[in-house]
Amino acid sequence: MTAPTLTLRSPADGTVLGETPITSAAEVHAASRRADEVFRSRVWSGRTPRERASVLLRLAELMARDAETLARLDCEDAGKPITECRENDVPSAIESIRWFAEAVDKQYGTTTASGPDVLAFTEREPFGVVAAILPWNYPLAMAAWKVGPALAAGNSLILKPADATPRSVQHLAALAAEAGLPDGVLQVLPGDGPTTGAALAEDPLIGALSFTGSTATGRTILAAAAASNLKRVSLEMGGKSPQILMDDALSFGNELIEGMVESAFLTSGQNCTAGSRILVHRSIHDEVVTRFAAAAAALRVGHPADPATQLGPVLTAAAARRMTDAVAQADREGATIVTGGTEIDVVPGGHYVAPTVVTGVAAGSAITRQELFGPIVTVQAFDTRDEAIALANDIPYGLAASVWTARLDDALALARGVEAGLVSVGTYSEGDLAVPFGGWKQSGFGGVEKSLRAFEQWTREKSIWIRHRP
Repeated sequence: MTAPTLTLRSPADGTVLGETPITSAAEVHAASRRADEVFRSRVWSGRTPRERASVLLRLAELMARDAETLARLDCEDAGKPITECRENDVPSAIESIRWFAEAVDKQYGTTTASGPDVLAFTEREPFGVVAAILPWNYPLAMAAWKVGPALAAGNSLILKPADATPRSVQHLAALAAEAGLPDGVLQVLPGDGPTTGAALAEDPLIGALSFTGSTATGRTILAAAAASNLKRVSLEMGGKSPQILMDDALSFGNELIEGMVESAFLTSGQNCTAGSRILVHRSIHDEVVTRFAAAAAALRVGHPADPATQLGPVLTAAAARRMTDAVAQADREGATIVTGGTEIDVVPGGHYVAPTVVTGVAAGSAITRQELFGPIVTVQAFDTRDEAIALANDIPYGLAASVWTARLDDALALARGVEAGLVSVGTYSEGDLAVPFGGWKQSGFGGVEKSLRAFEQWTREKSIWIRHRP
């Protein structure tokens, strides 16, 4: 009997890129047993932090050597513009591996004042077998966020890449082996969610699981983890991030529009932190809409392999239809489609949605609350700071937000008032690797990506109490 496979298709033009196996539940459980054996053998977990770091630093060197290959694989699989892959995704993945390698020996426990005859202290230990389920929009970059701290801490890690984008992660695993990572410490299991992903969530040997993806899938994973071994689950899920422009926002000049465009349309808007809701003070609403819509319409939509392309395709025909249907519904409800709103004919076989700006959208309408995950942006006007905060928070998500004002009082009030795990002021940014990243509300919980806090996802704290007799 032939094992089931997934057909990998290019989002750019629909051509077949290859086939990849669907890892069965039995194969997942065999992989977790292998990972557990490797962990308990201490061939990796028994090494000193600096010894593990040296292997990861070698991995970063090999990634830099193969940077063009890694960029091409993500470009082909995810339809991401090649320039974005070369200049952003691959360099940031390399930086992540290096950063966590260099940070691993900066972890410290605590001691407590417990009396002259007691030594009490804490330390953090690896779980053993851990797993991560990755999204398709940043295949390599998200893998690096998991690989760096999980392996540096001494775990054995199982990675499940997204259905459509396994190849850069598979290449990463090959580079890890070349760097000297022992066999079985890092395993990549391609497959689909209902088979491979579900088996990982249910596996009793996996002590911690990190998931990046949709809120609906996150709920399923959480239920499966609860029903099995109560593994620690970290979820980073959807977003519908606001960009809040106070009445002085135009003082930022061209930086404002450039930052708004990057926030809204990076990765063709297929980005969890995309600033897809613009909330703008009524006094500058019309000028902002005019300038922003013109900048959006001027973006070059093209084949992702073209270095001049700024927006590539959306992943699937169903995704494109979801976006255009939402715009059409807003139009029927009385909104104004300033630019875009439809698919455009760019490359036969691909699905390219024009950068879209919609104004006059009523508060609470579906287009302002549903994560469309594409180049669709709504604009809403407000009159007061409190109204802006209320609009920003009137969604189930809380991943990120941007605030544009030069006034300190407004900046602090908005940053503290918006319900999101990350708020940037005077820019669009997720911060550097030293800054924690994680969501609130239905955008996630249970762990933090990046920073020293990331090690907390992949380790557990132990208290040790020693009675001695002076």
